[in-house]
Amino acid sequence: MYFESRQSLGFEDCIKLHILWAIVSVAIEVGAAIIEEEEEEEDDGNKEEVVPKRYFSHLVGAVSSMMAHLLSTSCPLDIASSSRSYYKPSNQGSISFSASLSLPISRLPLKRLSTHGKKSQRCCTIYAAAVSTSQEAKTEPGSGSYSSSSEASTPKKVMVIGGDGYCGWATSLHLSNKNYEVAIVDNLVRRLFDHQLGLDSLTPISSIHNRIRRWKSLTGKDIQLYVGDICDFEFLSEAFKSFEPDAVVHFGEQRSAPYSMIDRSRAVFTQHNNVIGTLNVLFAIKEFKEDCHLVKLGTMGEYGTPNIDIEEGYITITHNGRTDTLPYPKQASSFYHLSKVHDSHNIAFTCKAWGIRATDLNQGVVYGLRTDETAMHEELCNRLDYDAVFGTALNRFCVQAAVDHPLTVYGKGGQTRGYLDIRDTVQCVELAIANPAQQGEFRVFNQFTEQFSVNQLATLVTKAGEKLGLQVRTISVPNPRVEAEEHYYNAKHTKLVELGLKPHLLSDSILDSLLYFAVQYKDRVDTKQIMPSVSWRKIGVKPKTLSA
Repeated sequence: MYFESRQSLGFEDCIKLHILWAIVSVAIEVGAAIIEEEEEEEDDGNKEEVVPKRYFSHLVGAVSSMMAHLLSTSCPLDIASSSRSYYKPSNQGSISFSASLSLPISRLPLKRLSTHGKKSQRCCTIYAAAVSTSQEAKTEPGSGSYSSSSEASTPKKVMVIGGDGYCGWATSLHLSNKNYEVAIVDNLVRRLFDHQLGLDSLTPISSIHNRIRRWKSLTGKDIQLYVGDICDFEFLSEAFKSFEPDAVVHFGEQRSAPYSMIDRSRAVFTQHNNVIGTLNVLFAIKEFKEDCHLVKLGTMGEYGTPNIDIEEGYITITHNGRTDTLPYPKQASSFYHLSKVHDSHNIAFTCKAWGIRATDLNQGVVYGLRTDETAMHEELCNRLDYDAVFGTALNRFCVQAAVDHPLTVYGKGGQTRGYLDIRDTVQCVELAIANPAQQGEFRVFNQFTEQFSVNQLATLVTKAGEKLGLQVRTISVPNPRVEAEEHYYNAKHTKLVELGLKPHLLSDSILDSLLYFAVQYKDRVDTKQIMPSVSWRKIGVKPKTLSA
């Protein structure tokens, strides 16, 4: 609920407002219990009115009167109920006042004013953030709001799982900037991987808490944060019930093929984290928000490198005189890619069985650093990985060129994949949210804009580096992966363009920008992390520590 305000909230008024809202919450709880118990009495044939409903109306009316003098300086409220403790900050310290008050509230089973049995106590936390709403909210196409002629615009609520990661952070800011109400769910394990393996982002990145506070101070927009593991269904359930998302963008997976091939424990972790986490998201949607649209980040790597054109998710085939449209065959090339295949099968099944609506975005290799939002302040800067475990080809080549390290081409270098700018990643996700799948529909979009071989990327970086005065060399290193090094590759990618994608194609200016940032932060590069150290064929059961 939003009230218009033309003046700032005083501290005492905010405290009063918190207390009065707590009273209203209790009143609503009591009233709901009264109505529920009276309906049960009526069902039993007992027409005795235990506590008249009119008393509930009087109570709410009285509280409303007490609040009247504060309505001109009110706050939009967000109430999160939890039976278990998890972290959700209230964004204190931003431009406008923000505070929270936790109150234990018990549901009152009023049966002739006596309790029957024990009911678990809930912790109801009220989060308030003061905003200026002296003008009516404007709704624009693609602005992240639902609108109708009879109702005020309501922001569309999007939960971004994995919102602290490379793609997730950029997407969270983009959606918030487009006036979606955003919540990030993340267990922050990606940062832990860096500590475990002795890695670091090329660019210094702030903590998720400082990132969110800075975004609020610059834009006045709140991003809610739930820190926890989606493999813990109780945590995920509480996050769902608290935020009630209209759409879930699921980036929350271990996303590195080399990481999944380090040793047995990492392979098991990758499969468990990715498959069980996605299963939990599907069950959460089914139980708590059936109409929620799942936007799942898949990978083009699910398809492998077949000697025929790659379609968008489905292929129509004729066999022995009969024709059918079937899911496109999958040829995963690592335990990571296999986890994505399992995800796709599980999502397709639940769409058919439960009527879930889902979009599987089979994304190509992402490159780039800046989006309009992450460029607003250094504390919003995104991560950029250059190491052989998490770094992607083009980003790695640009960093190698900046520190005068030969570009490391694996094998023959003919490996061809789809690529896209991170600005197109956020654009594609927004398009998928704005144009949701139908109930029971499992649709697949191939999310990339151009195809390049590794050799082609090396040539482009070499030419761009030479213009900047860099001496760029290329070497061929033994391929640590099991993959075709020369092959046919032609993947379709029209559906997102049909929805309105305006791609940022790889240009000299984009390469110049990447090289510029690589040179700017080259003192942060650990050259020992550049050469590949994970072998697909040598993976074993003994836990492996990568050499520092």
